[in-house]
Amino acid sequence: MEDTLYRGPSGRGPRIVAIGGGTGLSTMLRGLKTHTGELTAIVTVADDGGGSGVLRQELGMLPPGDVRNCLEALANVEPVMSELLHYRFTEGSLRGQSFGNLFLAALNGISGGRFDQAVRRMSQVLAITGAVLPVTTSDVRLEAEFENGTRVLGESKIFYCKKREDCRILKVRLLPEKPPALPEALEAIREADMILLGPGSLYTSVIPNLLVDGIWEAIAASPALKVYVANIMTQEGETEGCTCADHIRALFRHSGPGLFSLCLVNSAPIPEDVVARYALEGAEPLRWDREACRELGVELVSRPVAQVRPDGMVRHDPEKLADALLDLHAQRSVRIAGLGRYRPES
Repeated sequence: MEDTLYRGPSGRGPRIVAIGGGTGLSTMLRGLKTHTGELTAIVTVADDGGGSGVLRQELGMLPPGDVRNCLEALANVEPVMSELLHYRFTEGSLRGQSFGNLFLAALNGISGGRFDQAVRRMSQVLAITGAVLPVTTSDVRLEAEFENGTRVLGESKIFYCKKREDCRILKVRLLPEKPPALPEALEAIREADMILLGPGSLYTSVIPNLLVDGIWEAIAASPALKVYVANIMTQEGETEGCTCADHIRALFRHSGPGLFSLCLVNSAPIPEDVVARYALEGAEPLRWDREACRELGVELVSRPVAQVRPDGMVRHDPEKLADALLDLHAQRSVRIAGLGRYRPES
């Protein structure tokens, strides 16, 4: 197979790079795909839990779950294929495993263990809008260090360790440190008109991407409009009690100050009964203070982008989030000779 980046139908809309992982990233992609064909998702590969962890351990492959979620979000396929990709086995040794993960695992096998090539092939099969890229093809693990000095290795263990230690995460790192970035990921960042960080788990979905060699430096060097999409709620086992400014400090601590200068936060009210249910798990609506963020060099932009799903979970509304981000791009960017240039507010 030709070793080139697969990119779906394009030629319209700004060049947007979205960096993260988990359900937050895939949710945002579902909204953005209707606005631009020039969309690239750069996805973390540090997961070692659930079905992805099983495949990682048994097949020696990179974890497929976060990448597969993004591929599904950008897919242009018949409903039956979409249903098939989402299907999870309920019995036997495959119980809890998704067909989408197994599909990507099979493609990894016939691609000689080259995960990036397997992702390209799955992208073609699903006729995705834009492109999905693993941030690195190195076999990495995530280690967290807590404020009391405790360390734990493995993304899936961080939640339980934080609950046990009952203190904040100080920092995370990848082992081995500074793995090489996928060249196509660096190229996408260099060519972007708009770069988005998040939404998603701060320490296990967003920050791990910044620890890959060259990624945060490429973001910092880019003239693109750079936006951190803040979570709507704090996260049990990761960011309990943290404010928006705390999130920004953590991102800068793992990269460099001034990595971005805009942060999009939710302004839509969350129903009291939903807030009460989240409080039972130590989570709450993310608190944001404009002045504290301004002191960090970050401007807060608030928009009503939250929704409560039928299952009671609070998530970003894909369309409202996409509309807010595209409005920001239209307001803050100008095009000079075909290149995106960020124009800060005066």
